Amino acid sequence: MNIVFVSSEAAPFAKTGGLADVCSALPVALEKQGHHVSVFIPAYRQIYDAHLPIETTGIGYCVPVGKNEVWGEILRSTLPGSDVPVYFLRHDRYFFRDGLYNSGGVDYQDNCERFVFFCRSVFRAIELLNIPVDILHANDWQTGLVPAYLATLYQNGRAIGTQTELFGSALAPPQTPEKSGDRFWDKVRSVFTIHNMRHQGRFMQQEMDLTGIDWKYFTFDKMEFYGQLNLLKTGITFSDAITTVSPEYSKEIQTDDFGESLQGVLRYRSESIWGILNGIDTAEWNPETDSNLAAPYNAETVFEKKPLCKAALQRECGLPESADTPLFGAVSRFDWQKGLDLVADVIPHFVESRGAQFVILGTGDPQLENRFVELAARYPKNVAALIKFSGALSHRVEAGLDVFLMPSRYEPCGLNQMYSQRYGTLPLVRHTGGLADTVIGASDETIANGTANGFMSYWGTADDLQKTVEWAVHCYDQRKDAWRQMVLTAMALDHSWTKSARLYSDLYERIQMLG
Repeated sequence: MNIVFVSSEAAPFAKTGGLADVCSALPVALEKQGHHVSVFIPAYRQIYDAHLPIETTGIGYCVPVGKNEVWGEILRSTLPGSDVPVYFLRHDRYFFRDGLYNSGGVDYQDNCERFVFFCRSVFRAIELLNIPVDILHANDWQTGLVPAYLATLYQNGRAIGTQTELFGSALAPPQTPEKSGDRFWDKVRSVFTIHNMRHQGRFMQQEMDLTGIDWKYFTFDKMEFYGQLNLLKTGITFSDAITTVSPEYSKEIQTDDFGESLQGVLRYRSESIWGILNGIDTAEWNPETDSNLAAPYNAETVFEKKPLCKAALQRECGLPESADTPLFGAVSRFDWQKGLDLVADVIPHFVESRGAQFVILGTGDPQLENRFVELAARYPKNVAALIKFSGALSHRVEAGLDVFLMPSRYEPCGLNQMYSQRYGTLPLVRHTGGLADTVIGASDETIANGTANGFMSYWGTADDLQKTVEWAVHCYDQRKDAWRQMVLTAMALDHSWTKSARLYSDLYERIQMLG
C-alpha cells in the first residue's frame, strides 16, 4: 500500500520525545514489508542538526490559512538506513525557531496557525509531488486536522479551497492521481495515533477561522471542547481508525482516570480504537554491538560481561565498586508523570537498610532535580545524580544497572523498560499502559513458570514502591537462580518493530475495505 505519515517530528531530524522515534522507525519497518511510505514533517531549524543531506524539490506553493495565502516550499531527505523519503514543509516564519512547540517552557502563541499551515500543506504537497496514497497516518494533536481536512475539504474527490500557485518549479501542474477510475482522494483512508492524551492542542474558538473548516463542525461531537477548539479531539472524531501506542493504554484512555476529559468521545468510538505496542530500535539498542559499553555482551555472556559494565558505571559515577551491592537507577524526564518523586521518597530507606546504590540520569522539574542533588550530597557513596541528558551515558546506565526504576503514574507505551530488558536489566514498573503490556512481574508463580521478566507495583504510592523494591532486593540477595532466569527471559523478548508493523498493515487493510 501507499502510506503517508504526517507527524510534527521524526528522528533524527526533529525530536522532543518518543513520537519522533515512532515516526521514523515504523515507516522503515513498513517499507521492509513491501509498502511504499513517505513522511511529512515541518522544516524546523533543527532538521539541519542531523547533518544528513537535505535538498529542495524546487516546488513552492501557497495554502490558505484563515483569510491569508501563505507561501511554503518542499524540501526532501530520506530516513537513515532506508529509502523512505522525508518531505519537510518550509515556512521560516512558522518553523525556523529555537524550539518545536515552545521556547523557555512557554508555548508559541501561534501554534494553531503554525499547524493549520502544516496540515493544509500536506495535502497540497501530495498533489504537487504526485504521491499515490492509500492511507494518511496522522500523529497527535499537531496533525489532528489531517483526518478532518480529508473528511471535509477533500471529500468526493475534490479539494475545496483557494486555488494555489506553483512557484519556482519547472514541473507542470501534476494530474491528480487516479485509482480504479475513481478520483484519488475518494479512496484515501485516515489513521490517527494518540501518543499521549495529556497534550491536546486546545485553542480559543476564534481560531476555528484559521482552519478553513465550516463552523458547522464546531460542535461537542466534533471539534469543540468546553468552548475551545481541540485538535486532538478533532483527529479522534474524523479519523477512520484510531490507534494508541499500547493495548492497555487504549483501554485506559476510555476511563475517567486516564481519558483527560475525552473519555466520552473515545468510548463512543471504541470500536474504531486499536492498541498497538511500539517497538524499539534493536540496532541502536543492542548490548552485543553497543560501542558505548565497557564490555559488550549477549545472552550467552551476560553474567560474565554485564558485571564489568556495572563496575564501569560505578566508577564513572563516583560510587564504590561493589558487585554484591544492588544498583538501581533511572533515565528519565523529571516530570510528575514519571513517578520519580516516589523514587526520591524511598531512596533513604534502601541506602540505610541495605546500602543500595542509585544512579539517576535526566533533567526536568527543578524541584525534583534539587531533591536528587541533595540525596547525592547526603549519600555520596550510594547516590549519583546526573542532571543532564547524554545518549551515550544512557546506554551505559541501562547496561550497568541491576534494576531500572520506572514507577510511572501513567505511561502510554514507554521504551526504557524494553531497552532494559534487552540489556538484561530488570525493569521495576507500575502496572499502567505499555508497562503492563511488556513487563511480567516476578512472583512465586511467574518465577516457577519462567515468565517473570521484571517487577510490578500497582498503586502508585511510595509505600507500594518501597514494598516492590524490597521484593526486588530479596530476589537479588536470596534467589540468585531465579534472578538469572529472569534476566535471560527478559533478554529473549522480541521488541523489534516487525510485529507492530504487521499489526499496522492489518489495520490499514481493514480500513481500506470501508465503503
